[in-house]
Amino acid sequence: MFMPIQINENSSEPLYAQIKHQLRALILSGHLEGGMLLPSIREFANQLQCSVITVRRVYQDLENEGLLRTKQGTGTFVAHVHVEERDRYRRHAVEQALEEAVDAAIRVKISREELEQLLQDVIQRKWK
Repeated sequence: MFMPIQINENSSEPLYAQIKHQLRALILSGHLEGGMLLPSIREFANQLQCSVITVRRVYQDLENEGLLRTKQGTGTFVAHVHVEERDRYRRHAVEQALEEAVDAAIRVKISREELEQLLQDVIQRKWK
């Protein structure tokens, strides 16, 4: 099974975090449905050309978040996530990203008004 995960080797974000964020987004957006069997750790590691340890960590982290379930001897599956729970995860992910953007703005001393205008510009550009 092919998983549409893109690895950016030039990113400062650790490899496991890149994989985890993208896999989480695929689950929460509904691209990967509940009950779907994921590739084995070894198969996924081969696909991504990374170590088995990296994929194992991603699967464990997402299992701890309740997004994956592992059945011994069967494999790792996408957990069934209720709509309310999916919305809560999606909202939390966006809030977290916005908080990071606000923190970055504060660090470089961008005013609240400038940040609000930047956000409006980004929204206009992305949602044409």
